[in-house]
Amino acid sequence: MKLQHLVAIGLTIALAVWMLMPHDRTSPADQYESVHTDAVIRAVPADSVVGNDAGTFTVRTTPVSVQDFVQRVRVRGVTQATRLVDVRAETSGKVIATPVLRGARVKQGDVLCELAVDSRAADLQEASSREEQAKIEYEGALDLQTRGLTSRASIAQLKAALDSSSAAAQRADLALKRTKIVAPFSGIMESRAVEVGDLMDNGGSCGTLLDDTPMLLTGEMSEQDVAKVSPGASVMASLVTGEAVQGKLTYISRAADPATRSYRIEIELASTEFPIRHGLTAEIYIAGTEIQAHLITPSALTLNDGGATGVKLVGSDNVVQFAEVNIVGESTGMNPGFWVTGLPAQADVITLGQEIVFAGQTVETARPASGSN
Repeated sequence: MKLQHLVAIGLTIALAVWMLMPHDRTSPADQYESVHTDAVIRAVPADSVVGNDAGTFTVRTTPVSVQDFVQRVRVRGVTQATRLVDVRAETSGKVIATPVLRGARVKQGDVLCELAVDSRAADLQEASSREEQAKIEYEGALDLQTRGLTSRASIAQLKAALDSSSAAAQRADLALKRTKIVAPFSGIMESRAVEVGDLMDNGGSCGTLLDDTPMLLTGEMSEQDVAKVSPGASVMASLVTGEAVQGKLTYISRAADPATRSYRIEIELASTEFPIRHGLTAEIYIAGTEIQAHLITPSALTLNDGGATGVKLVGSDNVVQFAEVNIVGESTGMNPGFWVTGLPAQADVITLGQEIVFAGQTVETARPASGSN
């Protein structure tokens, strides 16, 4: 028998044996789906939403209660000195002294710049002498008048001469005092505009004086928020340098800026252990009106078919309800979450499983273990 005949007979016998053996009729696609489903089921955490034998889902809920919540209005602003004044000369002359260094703290009345006296001292002495002479002549005329030896016209003339000489002496004294340019208030010498040897004209700048007690925060508040706050409200702010400061709202403008339609505000900061610089950017949080709200975890928020933001609740009959909410604030620290309005005073909020159940569906509930989120 030829080799080809033997191969054909062997294949026929093998095919017959395979056809007589029992086989699993599940298709490869069904086998893949089965394996994939088993893997997904094994990947689902044991404490997640499950369906029981009756086909009812179990969801996790957290009870929330209404609380007092103070709305905070957020404003972006900058630090600002109470006063930032360009101190100028009231007379002219050559600068002979600049005793205060830039950045130094000065008290009211300290000399910032000093000008040469020149002839001002001599002018004062001359004016004082003429005033003394006029005073003696006037007093002598009064004595003569009591004895009837002088006329009233002479007395009036001498009185006018005395007044004129007194005014001249005062002007000379003022001109001499103005050679010393002094600090109008206590503060910091922020900058100096002249050096020894410079010639200053009347009105020339000696330097800039900054008053940092207290420091202010200024900002622009939108017309939607301006009605939520009032002067005297407490304020917390975070400076761009990382420091936290507190203060009190002291001013809200009555007229809006024509370009931005916003209102200027000023906040007086409480004293701090660290210096606050002028012009630092700050995030300002102003205490507004007190309202009733609920604090919920951010993961509880969901959207309905219309795109509205809300949470899903479980009622007393274990039926799911959708409640639209309005986010009015944010909480950080030990209890992070969102403050919302629109919920009943007491509510069971679904915190796990809200995405796979729908309003009107009956579910079973499970509360989280103590200390879990």
